[in-house]
Amino acid sequence: MRVVIAEDSVLLREGLTRLLTDRDHEVVAGVGDGEALVAVVRELAAGDGLPDVVVADVRMPPTHTDEGVRAAVRLRADFPRLGVLVLSQYVEEQYATELIAGSSRGVGYLLKDRVADVREFAEAVERVARGGTALDPEVVAQLLGRSRRQDVLAALTPREREVLGLMAEGRTNSAIASALVVSHGAVEKHVSNIFMKLGLAQSDTDHRRVLAVLTYLNS
Repeated sequence: MRVVIAEDSVLLREGLTRLLTDRDHEVVAGVGDGEALVAVVRELAAGDGLPDVVVADVRMPPTHTDEGVRAAVRLRADFPRLGVLVLSQYVEEQYATELIAGSSRGVGYLLKDRVADVREFAEAVERVARGGTALDPEVVAQLLGRSRRQDVLAALTPREREVLGLMAEGRTNSAIASALVVSHGAVEKHVSNIFMKLGLAQSDTDHRRVLAVLTYLNS
């Protein structure tokens, strides 16, 4: 896959580049601020072709507040097929929900500590590039805590909330079954109940899955 990295720390940017190239991926550009990220992706889209995924720090120059995520949101609006994975030092719920406001397809939000697990990080980048979701468990945990103060998910059982939380991390039914040590059929039943209780009418399963995750994260 073709990757663009946006990270103002040269050491981390070079480390991410090495990590991904070692797994036979092509890092087509590396930049240090949000404006440069938007510019290089637009340039690539007009020339060699849109990259598969962007990996960007949430906070970058000049103010080190939200330049990275703002650039990511702009790029998702311009290029809906572009995968975007943002990295953050801390869990920032506003940025996580803003990033997936339009769609959770091809989006990820990971804490930088997760990069230390090379295999897990690389798999997250690859999943986002394929159009999947990769949300850090800590992000999901905080959003779950907030959702418990709302009524939208009140009808779900504790196990169904747990399954929905794992869905929000981007896990497949098989991966959820493995994590919870239950059968694949049990997970399918929980997912079906979640769809029903959230009022998601019969349609494409992947589409309903995205809607369920969006309901969960925005509640």
